[in-house]
Amino acid sequence: MLYSFGVEILLALLRFVSIFSKKIKLFLRTRKDILETIAQNISVGDQVLWFHCASLGEFEQARPLIEGCKNKYPDYKIVLTFFSSSGYDVQKKYPLADVITYLPFDQKRKIEKFIDMLKPKALFLIKYEFWPNLINELYQRQIPVFSVVSIFRKNQIFFKPFGFFMKNLLKKIHYFFVQNKESLGLLKSIEITNSKIIGDTRIDRVLSILKQNNTLDVIQNFKGDKACFVVGSSWPEDIALISNTIEQQTEIKTIIAPHLVDEKSLQEVENSFKQPVIRLSSLNEVKQTKANILLIDCVGILTKIYSHADLAYVGGGMGSDGLHNILEPAVFGIPIIIGQNYKRYQEAFDLVKLGGVASIKSNLEFKKTFKNIFFGTTLATEMGNKNTQYINKHRGATDVFFKELNHSLKI
Repeated sequence: MLYSFGVEILLALLRFVSIFSKKIKLFLRTRKDILETIAQNISVGDQVLWFHCASLGEFEQARPLIEGCKNKYPDYKIVLTFFSSSGYDVQKKYPLADVITYLPFDQKRKIEKFIDMLKPKALFLIKYEFWPNLINELYQRQIPVFSVVSIFRKNQIFFKPFGFFMKNLLKKIHYFFVQNKESLGLLKSIEITNSKIIGDTRIDRVLSILKQNNTLDVIQNFKGDKACFVVGSSWPEDIALISNTIEQQTEIKTIIAPHLVDEKSLQEVENSFKQPVIRLSSLNEVKQTKANILLIDCVGILTKIYSHADLAYVGGGMGSDGLHNILEPAVFGIPIIIGQNYKRYQEAFDLVKLGGVASIKSNLEFKKTFKNIFFGTTLATEMGNKNTQYINKHRGATDVFFKELNHSLKI
């Protein structure tokens, strides 16, 4: 098969490049012990439900489904695989999965061996990741594959005249749970009707966050009685966009949580400002600091930080890395600002159109929007209310998923 031959050629090239690239070498090394991980944790006779996520964003969509499976099917083991190290590194100790590992390369022999050891009842592909050898092998074994919270666009290869190979691959998916009407229509245009709109399971996930204690004393002490602006998952291009405006606001406390928290990235943020920037690890939890800008130099607390915000800026939309999760701040009923590249994300497209999220593309636009929200009369409240209404209106994707799943798998 031409595809399988291409995979082997690509791997050979990666092995050669790894001689000169530490990143590629690490990429290859992390996938060496996948089969051993499965052998150590899955025994003959185990019943397995398998979830695959490309990265961390897809994991957040899988999370309510995994939690539901643990409650509804306690006799089943949960296997969670990632393609990206950014997802695996953050969630490799996620307690509700029995096995967490990388997905093997899409080599036919390795995929066959992986499935032989796993013997899953079903595979749930979260949003994307349609690997031909993987899907073909499961199809031949009559193991159902579910595409969950998937989203399709007309410019994708599946809907092009030359995309017949990938189009036929999609027809081997047992069922599609899609996010919107456009995706449903595109699937119907290639004669795929085993699909249903359920929306985004992340909405159920963020609603569950409201039930926990989100207070962080160290953040509340830093904020005091001042208004608080939170910059979440920022990249350098985001900081370049907002830094000048933030610099001028001495009556507003700003908290910046960069996407990358390595020393180089933290220093880049600090060097973007003339006024003092204090890191969370250096902040005295008892005494309120006089600094107006707090830099978060750890991971895992951004969601709770959003609960202290009066306005949030969510990063990723000014570059090509992809917009980060806007539902996490939206669930707290606050206004949100994002960059200009957001139309691939259904929730962002909806909320910009609705008016709960403002999209900007320049320093001047950010400055104007920032001031209108903070110093306007009712705009902040109106935007926050629209975000709350959207979240409440689109809840329930998880329940729809399980209703169909029970019918399909009969477990």
